[in-house]
Amino acid sequence: MPEEKSIQEQTPDSLMLFGFWYRALPSNQLARGRLAKTMLLEQPMVIGRDRSGNAFALRDACPHRGMPLSCGNFDGAQIECSYHGWKFDAHSGQCQLIPSLVAEQALKVDRIYAGSYDCEERDDFIWVFIPDLGPSGAGFTKRMPAASAAPEIPKFSDKYKLAYLTADLPCSVDHGIIGLMDPAHGPFVHQAWWWRSQKSIHEKEKNFEPIPYGFRMSAHTPSSNSAPYKLLRMYADADSITTTIDFVLPNLRSEIIRAGKYWFSSLTTVTPITRNQCRIDVVAAWNLFRWIPLGPELLKFVFAKFVEQDRVTMEQQSEGLRHNPHLMLIDDADRPAKWYFGLKAAMLEMKRKGGEFHHPMAGPVTLKWRS
Repeated sequence: MPEEKSIQEQTPDSLMLFGFWYRALPSNQLARGRLAKTMLLEQPMVIGRDRSGNAFALRDACPHRGMPLSCGNFDGAQIECSYHGWKFDAHSGQCQLIPSLVAEQALKVDRIYAGSYDCEERDDFIWVFIPDLGPSGAGFTKRMPAASAAPEIPKFSDKYKLAYLTADLPCSVDHGIIGLMDPAHGPFVHQAWWWRSQKSIHEKEKNFEPIPYGFRMSAHTPSSNSAPYKLLRMYADADSITTTIDFVLPNLRSEIIRAGKYWFSSLTTVTPITRNQCRIDVVAAWNLFRWIPLGPELLKFVFAKFVEQDRVTMEQQSEGLRHNPHLMLIDDADRPAKWYFGLKAAMLEMKRKGGEFHHPMAGPVTLKWRS
């Protein structure tokens, strides 16, 4: 009998992981000198772009009386709160002016900070680092810098195309992520004449290995039951085609396809907005088929089809989850989901108690399933 274990027993109550970089919004949604409201990990924030074109992120609340800073005025360098006119540096959150103060009042304005976040742009997206203890800098402390740079899509040549898709999912980040890594739903959810059908289901065997804070589906020959890979075999030497898929906490799924000098690389993230809502962002870079007219538009069409099918599935699943049904995970098809929950629990435990990270995978393993 395959091992059956309730998802409720596996997941740490859909807790969100702090201390990581998260995608906030696409770069093209933020013009120079403008502000945009968003929410990440149930934290309201205002994202902006200064007069030099550099992005920044602040907690969307004035430290004075909580007025959303997104309601204020922005001159390209400072944000002015619409309630009492307090001004803050857009990048550091440091207070620059309190208009109500008179000369003999000795309040040191420059010691006051609006909550600010590290902010970087990578591959047409604005990323924000969400620290463990909330937006460091809110009140009277300066923000501590992030310990690492924002994630970036691996690229293997100077010339490449880039495209992205984004969609909201009506589910927790846990269900969004295990849906993303689920190897068995493809023939049922992602049916299309140019991809695969239920008739193409066959047994698969893949090797997995642990990597820091994640796991890898080791380099392998792509599946034979999908039209895009058949086209790729015509385009390049079939023996040289390999696919590698990684998942790394908190929410990063990367896929790299190599075919000689040709390559395709994607980085997909599932970002928690609230405990019951998340967002999937897919960004891809490639030098394959660069000669095809409207190549990015064609790839975006394929991505959009997949993402929409996943979104509809998550929407339908959310109806069933409202009634808190018993759920289970089985081997081998659900083993990646078990690893995800194990990784997440290990990360939360390390953050609570300190010490080493205890990886749920003891070593390489081979999984088998039908899809």
